[in-house]
Amino acid sequence: MTLAIPAELITLAGQLADASAAAIRPLFRSAFAIDDKSDDSPVTVADREAERVMRALINALRPQDGIIGEEFGAERADAEWVWVLDPVDGTKSFTVGRPLFVTLIGLLHRGVPVLGVINQPITGERWLGGEGVPTTLNGEAVTLNETRELACARIGSTGPEYLSTGLAAFEALANTCRYKLWGGDGYLYAQVASGWLEVVVEEGLKLHDFAALAPVVNAAGGKMTDWQGRPLTIASADTGRVLAACNPALHALALPAMQVID
Repeated sequence: MTLAIPAELITLAGQLADASAAAIRPLFRSAFAIDDKSDDSPVTVADREAERVMRALINALRPQDGIIGEEFGAERADAEWVWVLDPVDGTKSFTVGRPLFVTLIGLLHRGVPVLGVINQPITGERWLGGEGVPTTLNGEAVTLNETRELACARIGSTGPEYLSTGLAAFEALANTCRYKLWGGDGYLYAQVASGWLEVVVEEGLKLHDFAALAPVVNAAGGKMTDWQGRPLTIASADTGRVLAACNPALHALALPAMQVID
């Protein structure tokens, strides 16, 4: 049975995207400090301000909902509905003025990602999709990519340094594909959802990295799971291993290459 996501939550997802974009746009290609977090990843005022405005909006309009954010942690994380926020996914791209970063807004229902927004505030591209909500790009339905052969597929990942245990398996899979691309963070999955890219493999993703992505890809007619083919949940953050493909048939062809990793 398909979950019926309340209309007010879908509306709020769009409002969160609008609010975060308004906080980010004035800072793009401006002068700002770049701080290093404990994991050596960069963070800027844009990350913090975008998450602050989203948290404030949720607390004002849906105070019963939980929030898990990359920058400011969790509150009410045991709520039925929990918003998962990554204000600037691809901060490195943001710091050098590349519009490949995205804001990720995910919604969990009892620990399972059910709705997602991938928002690019500079280009004005917004993907939204989830359970019972077919994926759209700026309100228009995306087009399913029906590629059925790995030899015709293009494969992407953010960078080899992030594939801590799966680099060899990824390279073996990539060698069966048409060609591979590095870079893109969350934008890669928007490309899969729109049919512009066929396969993405990544490892080490946190909940805030994938909670918005899986609903968008799956609602576009694609398939996004862990490397064992299981649906993504909060527990998937233990390894952060994901495989996304533009359609289930291609996912089934790519999956065995990654299942060699325990």
